[in-house]
Amino acid sequence: MGEELTSYKFACVVARILDDKIAGNISILNISNVSSFADYFVICSAQTNTQVKALTENLSEKIKATFSRLPLGKENDEKNRWNLIDYGDVVVHILKEEERATYAIEKFWNHAYSIPKETWLKESAEYSEYENIER
Repeated sequence: MGEELTSYKFACVVARILDDKIAGNISILNISNVSSFADYFVICSAQTNTQVKALTENLSEKIKATFSRLPLGKENDEKNRWNLIDYGDVVVHILKEEERATYAIEKFWNHAYSIPKETWLKESAEYSEYENIER
């Protein structure tokens, strides 16, 4: 995988890693034309506080192992209802379903372009843990 890892490709891989671990309702928003602090948001839902924490830890470990990349910052509430991982060009939001509805990130950033799931799955196929399994 000698290609340069663009922020677009990185966002797609982040979404794929979350999808492989059964995160819900994953969306990627291209905010590059409407924001100066990041290029993409990756947003997903979890059913429990434990799943929020597990998705966050798994993602951080996979990104570190695969790309030797550490987040610039992390934020979360103490009960793991939501976690944010800031990779600079890509910011990841992992939220319990209730918090996702409350914060309504997609509504606030409704002028950003949303990347369809089929697109990010295709773009990140070589990073799947389950390449040969049909879903």
